[in-house]
Amino acid sequence: MVRTRLAALALTGLAVLGVVTVSGTAVAKEKGPDAGATARQGHDGPVIVGHRGAPGYRPEHTLASYELAYRQGVNWVDVDLVPTKDGHLVARHENEIGGTTDVAEHPEFADRKTTKVIDGTEHTGWFTEDFTLAELKTLRAVERIPQLRPHNTIYDGRFEVVTYQEVLDLTKRLGRELRRTLGTYPEVKHSTYFDSIGNPVEPKLVEILKRNGLDRHNAPVIIQSFEVNNLKELDRQVRVPLVQLTLANGAPADFVAGDDPRTYADLVTPEGLREIARYADYLGPEKNQIIPRDADGNLTSPSSLVRDAHAAGLEVVPFTFRNENAFLPANLRSSDDPAAWGDAFAEYEAFFAAGVDGLFADQPDTALEARQDR
Repeated sequence: MVRTRLAALALTGLAVLGVVTVSGTAVAKEKGPDAGATARQGHDGPVIVGHRGAPGYRPEHTLASYELAYRQGVNWVDVDLVPTKDGHLVARHENEIGGTTDVAEHPEFADRKTTKVIDGTEHTGWFTEDFTLAELKTLRAVERIPQLRPHNTIYDGRFEVVTYQEVLDLTKRLGRELRRTLGTYPEVKHSTYFDSIGNPVEPKLVEILKRNGLDRHNAPVIIQSFEVNNLKELDRQVRVPLVQLTLANGAPADFVAGDDPRTYADLVTPEGLREIARYADYLGPEKNQIIPRDADGNLTSPSSLVRDAHAAGLEVVPFTFRNENAFLPANLRSSDDPAAWGDAFAEYEAFFAAGVDGLFADQPDTALEARQDR
């Protein structure tokens, strides 16, 4: 199906003292081998997406995290979606919520703790699909990586688990206040698993988009998934752009479940990228696929991935950029303290030079500042 694609133009400034002075627009374009090059002409710079909001400063996937990202200046935030028992979609990085909420402190839910196999990996904890939305609303978010972000723990217990609808409502309200169009990158999590238990994410997401008038070519929505077949189905069901996410290792869960021998490495070959371009508009690779690291953890030279993806007509939006030493290349770390911030600007500079069209950042203000220096 030939669909138009959304090329999100990047912002032109930063938020200063809470006052946002930037603007952003979006344009529709046709798919095709020359579409990516056409879209990149006139960009002010790569698009910065607030990864789960601004989790470098607030617990991830909370309204506070999303609002801060928008106020820092991004036009887009990333929203991971998992279902509840009664059919709502909530924003959580994983359906296992023992590490991102205070559920363990609720004795009334002690018997909900269980072990499940999800995408071939065993997990023990509490899972959103075993809770109604009303039950999840009694929980409060906590910082997922307190050892690296101890300052965020001051907000533990303050924010609710939120639905995708609540994120969309916030986005619309802030868009009016800030006088610019704001959008979301919803990610369908664990598609094969949720389909196998009769609680699929995709129909719920499509229904929400239609109900909110967002199933249109120029809507501020871009859907993501690490799986393939669900994106192909969504390509036939919705008009919004799609992102094929990939990892440096492993294979899509739907490939594994269907005994398809292909891996993520196969998806990012020139042939694989041309196949992706038939149903998706963007490639969202793990950043090490663009600039690999050597055995000591240092950045090496860029691979051909950005060039190959552009040749296939795909925009490239890698993940995830973070300021902490624990996530930076070894030669850009400031010390042996994993929680201290290193030279994130040098990492951004390397990836901007490699030609990425956007990226996902945990500290959106740092990414915006790095882009301003280009």
